[in-house]
Amino acid sequence: MEEWISVIGNVGFPIVVTLYLLHRIESKLDSVIVAIEKLPKQMQRYESPKENMYMQIEKTT
Repeated sequence: MEEWISVIGNVGFPIVVTLYLLHRIESKLDSVIVAIEKLPKQMQRYESPKENMYMQIEKTT
C-alpha cells in the first residue's frame, strides 16, 4: 500500500501537468482549425476575376 502512495506521489504531478498542457493545446488547435477552414474563403476575396478565369481554363484542360 505504501508503494502505491509513493508511486502516485511521484507520478501524479507530471500526469496533472500533462493533462493541463493537453487541454491548453487542444483549445489552441481548435482555433487553428477554424482559421484554416476559413482560409479558402479569405483567399477568394483576394483573387482577381482574371485569375479565376485562367484557373477555370486550366482545370478544364
